Amino acid sequence: MSTRFHPKVLAAIAMLAVVVALPARGDSDETGRLLGAKMSSHPDWFKESFLEIADDVEEAADAGKHVLLFLEMNGCPYCHKMLEENFDGAEYSDWLRERFDVIALNVRGDREVALDAETSLGEKALAEKLGVSYTPTVIFLSPDNRIVARVSGYRNPAEFKQVLEYVDAKAYASQSLTDYLDARRAEAQSAYSFRKQPNIREATDIADLSGVAGPLLLLFEDTACLACDALHDGHLAAPEVAETLNPFTVVRVDTLSDAEFIGVDGAPTTGRTLAKSLGVDYRPTLVLMDGPAGGQAEIARIEGMLYRYHFVGLLEYVGLGKYREYPDSPFDYIDAKTARLTAAGEDVSISDE
Repeated sequence: MSTRFHPKVLAAIAMLAVVVALPARGDSDETGRLLGAKMSSHPDWFKESFLEIADDVEEAADAGKHVLLFLEMNGCPYCHKMLEENFDGAEYSDWLRERFDVIALNVRGDREVALDAETSLGEKALAEKLGVSYTPTVIFLSPDNRIVARVSGYRNPAEFKQVLEYVDAKAYASQSLTDYLDARRAEAQSAYSFRKQPNIREATDIADLSGVAGPLLLLFEDTACLACDALHDGHLAAPEVAETLNPFTVVRVDTLSDAEFIGVDGAPTTGRTLAKSLGVDYRPTLVLMDGPAGGQAEIARIEGMLYRYHFVGLLEYVGLGKYREYPDSPFDYIDAKTARLTAAGEDVSISDE
């Protein structure tokens, strides 16, 4: 991975929500608007917590439940979508309510949160301590108040249910979430067939990834993928995305395959091994790399649903080398791009819905 960022910080699968404060059209007809921000409301069964999280965890454990922290941001379209589809509208909403106490936290809020006896911080500072750089982030706590699972960004109801089941069954006591999900995929009947795209090559066909120089996109898929068709029918079918992919060598990696090829580091690997070594537990995941042949490093990744504007922004950040100009975060580049477009009178929508 890149030394600039931890890969989980840059996942965006779902999940990157850049809501910047920009002037609305009004004072000047030449100023564009930021569109697509969505305000959310919580189901009435979310817990009204005093934000003494250790007490909440103890109370939940006594009732045979787990605590789930839902970290959100005002205006975040991904938070809105996840609340509507995974908490309010999912077939398993009643079951979720019975098995989990859900506590909502605002990553830009000021309420004091006592996570444990040693940690009491404002919501914003706590989000920073927990490494939350995009929303929503869902954190699951064990009965002894340990973080045992984490979901970064939007997940569709079926995939989110698998994480809920992992925590509810206390499978974290014996295996990682990645191993649990991999086992579920191995047991599942094939639901997805790899889609052919003119710019996508197979890792086993290239055989030696260490010979690839410049922007490299590793697309992790497998035949149990629930969201891969949507990626291909949506973003990858769009001309603007195809243009943004031009700088990249795009390579598909089958995460269930044991066929050998040479990785970017020059060592033999397989799709299954590479996915595990990179901590890829979501399909599809796009790992965006750059560097000379034999020296490719991860710059960012997309491991959840993104709307088009953010999806293109992440690709530009790596494919156009914008990470050199904005080394701290892709958010800095996307914010600057948004400001430039609105200043030029263009409206910017951060949501496709």
